[in-house]
Amino acid sequence: MWSAGRLSPELLRSAVEQVAAAHPRALAGEGFWRTPLVACADARDPLFEGLRQTAHPGHLLPSDLLAGARTVVAYFLPFSRRVISSNREGTFQSELWARAYLETNELISSINERLSIILDGCGYRSATVAPTHTFDATTLLSPWSHRHAAYIAGLGTFGLNRMLITQTGCCGRLGSLVTDAVVPAGTRPSLEFCSFRRDGSCGVCIQRCPSNALSAEGFDRHACYQTLLANERHRAYLGRADACGKCACGLPCSQERPGTAPVLR
Repeated sequence: MWSAGRLSPELLRSAVEQVAAAHPRALAGEGFWRTPLVACADARDPLFEGLRQTAHPGHLLPSDLLAGARTVVAYFLPFSRRVISSNREGTFQSELWARAYLETNELISSINERLSIILDGCGYRSATVAPTHTFDATTLLSPWSHRHAAYIAGLGTFGLNRMLITQTGCCGRLGSLVTDAVVPAGTRPSLEFCSFRRDGSCGVCIQRCPSNALSAEGFDRHACYQTLLANERHRAYLGRADACGKCACGLPCSQERPGTAPVLR
C-alpha cells in the first residue's frame, strides 16, 4: 500500500520497473529494455529557469505544467544490447530500433499513467508531457525537454551527440512527470561522462551521424530532422517511426558511462 509518508525515489523506481517488466516486449528473447533508472529533481531548482537561456526561450517551468509543482520525476529506459547492436550498421535505422522507439512511446505513456494513479492515491496531483512530437514544426524546439529534466534530476551528463549519457549509456528513451508531492531530489554527477567533453578524446558520434548534423562546434537540428523523416518514410509500414539513433550506437557510451574524470566547467 502506498501512502504519502512513504513516497521516495526508490518506491517510484519500483513502480517504473514493474510497468516496464509487465510490457510484452520485456520478455526474454524479445526484450527491448534493460533496468530503468529513476531520479527526482526539486521543481524549484534554478536550472529549470535557466533552460530558457540554454535550451529554449519558451521552455516551460514545472509550475507551468502544474501549479504548486514540487518535484519532477525523470526516468531513463535503456535499450537492450540486442536493440543497440541492430542499429550499428546500415543507412537507415534498423527495424528493431524503429519498433523499440514506437513501443517505448507506449511504455512511457503507461509509466506516466501508473505514476499518476499512485500519486493520486496518496493525495497528490501530477502532470505529464507526451514522450515525443511536442516540438514546433519550424524551430524543432519543444517547450519541455525530458532530457534536460533528467539532467537536472541527476541521471547523467550530456554527450557531444546531445544525448544524455547515464550510468547505463545513452541508448534509450527518457520520460518525466511533474507532481506536487515532495520527493527527495537526486544529486547531479560530479563527473563528466562524455569523453569528448572531458578531454577532447573520442568524438565517434560525429563520424556515426549520417546527416553530418554533428560537429565539435554545434548541431544542425534541421539536417538531423530530415534524416529522421527519411527514416520514417523508410519504415512507414510500422507507423510514425521518425527516429535514427546512429549517433548513439557503436560508441563507448552506448551502453555504459565511459568517463570517470572530474567535470570540466
